Amino acid sequence: MLSRRAAVLLAVMSILTFHRPAFAGGAPDPVPFDEAAFAAAQKAGKPVLIEVTAPWCPVCKAQAPILSKLRQDPRFSQLQTFVIDFDTGKALMQKFGVRLQSTLICFKGPVETGRSTGETQPEWIEALLEKTL
Repeated sequence: MLSRRAAVLLAVMSILTFHRPAFAGGAPDPVPFDEAAFAAAQKAGKPVLIEVTAPWCPVCKAQAPILSKLRQDPRFSQLQTFVIDFDTGKALMQKFGVRLQSTLICFKGPVETGRSTGETQPEWIEALLEKTL
């Protein structure tokens, strides 16, 4: 059974996914973390971003529009973004060594290229994502 927070997160993500206007050249929308999809993206050598977020986190809310804007940049058109809910993804957070919400982890294929926690400077987030290219 889904917790209330997980159900709300899934509902919001589905609304954002299905009601977002298409943007030519933009990256795919973020999706909930899925081990098989993550492994496939890594095997394909795609740039990958993992966002650890919480619906109550003000820093996560500040990061969201920055990441959304960057995903629209054609440079990041191949970026695959996976979201892990801080409140319900404890096993995944342990797997990735995450202790706090608002953590961003970047991969290029199977190699972690960088991570950041609590960052809200657009230039620094952009520089982090550029490490995946």
